[in-house]
Amino acid sequence: MNPSRLYFIDSVRAFAILMMLQGHFIDTLLDPSYRDQSNTIFKAWEYLRGITAPTFFTISGLIFSYLLIKAKRIGKVKLRMRKGVMRGLMLIGIGYLLRAPVFRWLIGEFDSYFLVVDVLQCIGLSLILIVIIYQLTFKRTLMFSIIMLVLGISIFIAEPLYRYLELPHTPLIFSNYLTKVNGSIFTIIPWFGYVAFGAFISTLFYRYVQRPQFKSFIVSSFLLFGFALITKSSWLFMKLYFWLDISLLKDVAYYNYLFTRFGNVLILFALFYAFENFIKPPIILKIGQKTLSIYVIHFIIIYGSFTGLGLSQLIGQTLVPWQAVIGALMFLSLVCVISFYYVRTNAFVYSNTIKLLDKIKRYTQ
Repeated sequence: MNPSRLYFIDSVRAFAILMMLQGHFIDTLLDPSYRDQSNTIFKAWEYLRGITAPTFFTISGLIFSYLLIKAKRIGKVKLRMRKGVMRGLMLIGIGYLLRAPVFRWLIGEFDSYFLVVDVLQCIGLSLILIVIIYQLTFKRTLMFSIIMLVLGISIFIAEPLYRYLELPHTPLIFSNYLTKVNGSIFTIIPWFGYVAFGAFISTLFYRYVQRPQFKSFIVSSFLLFGFALITKSSWLFMKLYFWLDISLLKDVAYYNYLFTRFGNVLILFALFYAFENFIKPPIILKIGQKTLSIYVIHFIIIYGSFTGLGLSQLIGQTLVPWQAVIGALMFLSLVCVISFYYVRTNAFVYSNTIKLLDKIKRYTQ
């Protein structure tokens, strides 16, 4: 076994993508009359679903930064940075493509909704930002680590300042990355905060993963800080507010979803890393390595990318709970089978995209 290979990362990615699939399926197709906030099962499902996106963003920052820092050791950091930028641009492009109403365009119907920003655009831009920050820190791991930690904390604390941000005079293609008023699902702030925390965690693994007691220490730390963020972070911000008289801290304490969700992510990381040896069968690792293709396939089936005909249009919010649960299980199985047997790996897609761009560059010079 490769001691520096972090197998739990693929397990976490697999968990996150499967949670996202079932979450999107049930949320899109469940009859609204069954969305009962007083129902314990629905409340538990909704809470767990809320962990999915923070987990996905954090693990993306962790794995990308870990590979970037490792590349420096073997003298391939420039290549890794270049691949990172290309990967980021590709994710942004795919994110827009999935919402492009091609058939409506063909009949002359145009609108700006396809410019809204979703998960792929945010992750793509986040990868590019990590490369830029790593370059600006002169590839020094300690400086990079400190900056990413400070960035994550700052972005989360400043959330009340941009919570209702509007940029009416800024072009949509730019403003949609910063404000949700035009329909964006995710925006770069606060979500880059989770990526930044993931990048910070990657530096800890890079520096200490080979040490004998590291696993016990990091699992304990994840659990300790995770529970502290969930149960005590709001209390801490109120204490700081009374001490410093900064109203921003009170606003954070009253609507403290970012830090509490990050606490959930840390606990999830602790559990997956602690039981790493028991949750790395090939199928789990394969799902974790095929997240992009799984995301694209599920988006096409549910939301009808390109054609405008998906489950959301054909079925709508009509399913009762048992139908939604069985349907979600069938949907997960179908998407994974398609991804495993009919779609190439993420690495294949990335590498061939880079080759294609290199050819275009050579022919246009």
